[in-house]
Amino acid sequence: MQALARWLVARPLNSVLALGATMSLPLLSFLSGAVLVFAILHKGWRSAVLEAGGALALLGVFGLVLGTRLDFLLASAVSVWAPALLLALLLQRTRSLTLTLQVAWLVTLGAMLVFFAAVGDPVPIWQGWIETMGRTLSEQGMYEQAEMFTRDVAGTAGQMTMIAALVFWSVSVMSLVLGYKLHRQLPGTAARFGRFRDLDFGRVIALATAIASVAAWLGGWMPLENMAFVMFAMFWLQGLAIAHWSHGQKFLPTFGIVALYVLLPLLNVIVLLGLAVTGYIDAWFRFRRLKVAG
Repeated sequence: MQALARWLVARPLNSVLALGATMSLPLLSFLSGAVLVFAILHKGWRSAVLEAGGALALLGVFGLVLGTRLDFLLASAVSVWAPALLLALLLQRTRSLTLTLQVAWLVTLGAMLVFFAAVGDPVPIWQGWIETMGRTLSEQGMYEQAEMFTRDVAGTAGQMTMIAALVFWSVSVMSLVLGYKLHRQLPGTAARFGRFRDLDFGRVIALATAIASVAAWLGGWMPLENMAFVMFAMFWLQGLAIAHWSHGQKFLPTFGIVALYVLLPLLNVIVLLGLAVTGYIDAWFRFRRLKVAG
């Protein structure tokens, strides 16, 4: 990663190319957010925004040549770059990676509350969105993805709120974590905002998750069920931090970390829930502190 960090800071055009190229990668757009976070931490937000604008113009040119819808490109870029920008600025403000990620956790849940209060029953809205996305994917020649996306519109629509919230949060925080990690590869930059491997959402958030889960189970209210699931699933990031801490402590070999990242996109639900369970248990018992104390 150090070679990549050096290449990105060598000239502004490199960042523009990296932002544009990674944004065009299916399912890996968070890498573009990471490049933007890196640029903000290294050069400041004004320079980073100018580079993002250059990358967007470049994507627009290629979109016209390839027949890609420009509104689709713009929406994709904004959905990744805007949260990355805000989180990077918040990180600089709080000077704490853990606090920034906790704030992102709270903001996501707040957005879900506002969404449910504004729309009431979100299923019809999501059904229309899924059908539109299916048509858009078909227009881009992604027929298999479109068929998979629209195979069970009603069933998918019922889960889309929690899926969208979790995916949006995960993409945003991974952009921040990777961008910060990339920034730390530059000479003279220490872990001034903390280390990802030490991430701990804390017992207050863990307790709130437990209360929400019990209330959702007793009440059977769909919005609360959605929020309780998202609250718990977000602990996957703390589980990932534990994996990196274990690697740093020589408990987990490099092969284990590599296998984890390889399996994540292949068995994403199973791996994500396994990490979430690990992270949630650690929030209560703080295994890393016990090891350090011992």
